[in-house]
Amino acid sequence: MDHKLIISICASKDSFGAFVENCEGIYASGDSVTEVKQDVLEAIRIYKEITPIDKWAHPIRENWPIEWHYDVQSLLLYYQGIFTNAALERMTGINQKQLWNYANGVSKPRKQVKEKIEKALHSLGQELLELSL
Repeated sequence: MDHKLIISICASKDSFGAFVENCEGIYASGDSVTEVKQDVLEAIRIYKEITPIDKWAHPIRENWPIEWHYDVQSLLLYYQGIFTNAALERMTGINQKQLWNYANGVSKPRKQVKEKIEKALHSLGQELLELSL
C-alpha cells in the first residue's frame, strides 16, 4: 500500500489554511498557497521537536511523503500564473467567467465540475510526462 501524508489546502476570504487529513495536530496558514505549504513543513518540524518520538503519529514516524489536496479555489489561485482562464476553458470546457467565480470564491463547483477540472489537469500532466524534445 502506498502511504502518503494527505494535506488539504483550502482558501478563505483573505488567506489559505491547511490541515493533515490522516494525522492529528498539524495545521498551517498563510497569505498564499506557497506560504501555507512552507508553514505545513514548519508545523511538521515543530511537531517532531515538541512531541516525544514514541508519541509520533504513524505517518510522521515513517516519514510518509506529502500529497497535497486542494479545494478548487486554492488550485485556481495557485496556478493562475501558469494557466489562464482561457487555457483552462479550452482544457475543461468550463466558461472563463465561471472559472473566475470559482477562483474568487463567488461560487463553489459541483462535484462533477471538480472532477472535470481534475481530469483535464491529469490528462495534461500525463501528456507532458509522455513527451520528449
